[in-house]
Amino acid sequence: MRIFHILPFIALIATAVHAQQDVKKANARPEPTPTPTIAKPGPFDKADIKTMVSECVRLDTESGLIELELYPEQAPETVRNFLNLVATGMYDTTTFSRVVPGFVIQGGNMATREGPWTNELANRARRTIPDEPNKILHQPGVLSMARPDEPNSATTHFFILVSEAPDLDGKFAAFGRVTKGMEVVQSINKAPVIGDKPEKPVTIKKAVVFACSAP
Repeated sequence: MRIFHILPFIALIATAVHAQQDVKKANARPEPTPTPTIAKPGPFDKADIKTMVSECVRLDTESGLIELELYPEQAPETVRNFLNLVATGMYDTTTFSRVVPGFVIQGGNMATREGPWTNELANRARRTIPDEPNKILHQPGVLSMARPDEPNSATTHFFILVSEAPDLDGKFAAFGRVTKGMEVVQSINKAPVIGDKPEKPVTIKKAVVFACSAP
């Protein structure tokens, strides 16, 4: 007999619990709809080879000026990506955060940039570009795109060589060369490091695109 009295009581509790859950659901705030990330168009998104080959890049670093010519005929998407990053100020206040003495200086790490880490910055730092290995040899002064081991994973990181690196030929996207300021590159490469981390990373104060024909 007790069993028959207890069962209706349990059923009553279950009904009350479900009713409370329904009330909570009814009063709950709707979950915000995620806003899709839309990549903002870059100033060089539609630039052709002729346009890009006429543009050079100047890195105004704490150690001096470095000027670069670019080779879009060999690596068009890599050059387009680099020009967009420079023209939109993404490299400003970043540092050469990796230095291998006698080998390379590497920049383009968005995490070293001064100021707050915004969603726009994070999204841009994750945007990848296709690999464009080519016939440009990795020699002193050559500008090339850094990436992890995974193919088509290059983002914003670049490096400038201070010595020959034939092991990189045909594997990484070389896309430019230092035309002025190789002594600055050498100076950055010779600064004290701990492992491959500079004790005092050199900052790129400002990076600009300029016409190669300009004096």
